Amino acid sequence: MPQTPPFSAMFDSSGYNRNLYQSAEDSCGGLYYHDNTLLSGSLEALIQHLVPNVDYYPDRTYIFTFLLSSRLFMHPYELMAKVCHLCVEHQRLSDPDSDKNQIRKIAPKILQLLTEWTETFPYDFRDERMMRNLKDLAHRIASGEEVEIGTYRKNVQQMLQCLIRKLAALSQYEEVLAKISSTSTDRLTVLKTKPQSIQRDIITVCSDPYTLAQQLTHIELERLNYIGPEEFVQAFVQKDPLDNDKSCYSEHKKTRNLEAYVEWFNRLSYLVATEICMPVKKKHRARIIEYFIDVARECFNIGNFNSLMAIISGMNMSPVSRLKKTWAKVKTAKFDILEHQMDPSSNFYNYRTALRGAAQRSLTAHSSREKIVIPFFSLLIKDIYFLNEGCANRLPNGHVNFEKFWELAKQVGEFMTWKQVECPFERDRKILQYLLTVPVFSEDALYLASYESEGPENHIEKDRWKSLSSELSARS
Repeated sequence: MPQTPPFSAMFDSSGYNRNLYQSAEDSCGGLYYHDNTLLSGSLEALIQHLVPNVDYYPDRTYIFTFLLSSRLFMHPYELMAKVCHLCVEHQRLSDPDSDKNQIRKIAPKILQLLTEWTETFPYDFRDERMMRNLKDLAHRIASGEEVEIGTYRKNVQQMLQCLIRKLAALSQYEEVLAKISSTSTDRLTVLKTKPQSIQRDIITVCSDPYTLAQQLTHIELERLNYIGPEEFVQAFVQKDPLDNDKSCYSEHKKTRNLEAYVEWFNRLSYLVATEICMPVKKKHRARIIEYFIDVARECFNIGNFNSLMAIISGMNMSPVSRLKKTWAKVKTAKFDILEHQMDPSSNFYNYRTALRGAAQRSLTAHSSREKIVIPFFSLLIKDIYFLNEGCANRLPNGHVNFEKFWELAKQVGEFMTWKQVECPFERDRKILQYLLTVPVFSEDALYLASYESEGPENHIEKDRWKSLSSELSARS
């Protein structure tokens, strides 16, 4: 079975160097290079450059970059149809008079291309048309007399089985997400009076902040693992100005796993704020704050920057930050350090420095724990958004601006490396269940809880408290 190398090996240079993987058509086939780096080309030329022949196989970096960026110009099904056509017609797989030795050479290369596509972008094949074209082309490869039938049929079968397993796992994951969502929709939006005693809070479920940080890392890595690289591009897809007839792919874009991950960040922030605002006694609230500070610090040590930022965001929400009497009882030195690390000034310079350090540690890691890099996801999305918005997809001559897509693929490819890390920590089902399903306050309920803990201090807060209390009475 053809195997693809790890993503960490893909972007070890600034771009695709044609000296290493030169094709006879590259110099005059509608592709433009500068210093041996592919910068632009017509869409048709780039598609042809994707398809192997007897003497040529595309660099894996090019395959990933083009498959990622091509959806800005066409639906993956359209690309798959063109690839199949080129494989069948240009490589003459369907011609019985073709040179058998050539077909014997080209068949494994086509299978390798299909394998890389299904391994890296498996979600494309949820489309029945994609799966049908894949099976049809794979069947052509495995059925010819000039191909070693047993070997190739076995490899094709392995490729398809691996793809089906991935798609089945995705469907199961989505069912779990739906179940979790339905369980936690009972948000605590109604708060008549604060309970006299809290029977269950985060500390009673998990008294050790280090263990909680590890369980948060489990959730982060699981959800990261299901985000397809194409979701980063599909989130920003717009209609190609040169495409006058076909419907925009954004109508069909699927970013549900990316969106579910962003929703998890928001849930964790609200969970932190809820846990802090719930207790009646300020001593207990202060203890909860110090607990989350320790959790956040351990997340930083692990390399889990997304949970770290979610916790900081929760503690900085207005209903929490206004609890001055509570914060007066908190030793905030450690929290100040964490806030400094995630300071947004200078485009998150401190965080980006820490992220580079974690990424470097991951490259030279001797253990699974050292490999963990979980970026602050909203900032990663923002970076990709501004890269997409700041550079045109096409040049004035109509060529695809491939220089832009090298950089896009570099950022997404780095993420692909990080998301494939297996979590080294032992799972605790009880803690995970609590984190994922315990009801959390809405923003209004947080303010009510906050005002009941420490009364309104000015006219604005008093007016808001009255308004929220009136709304609460109307609902009951």
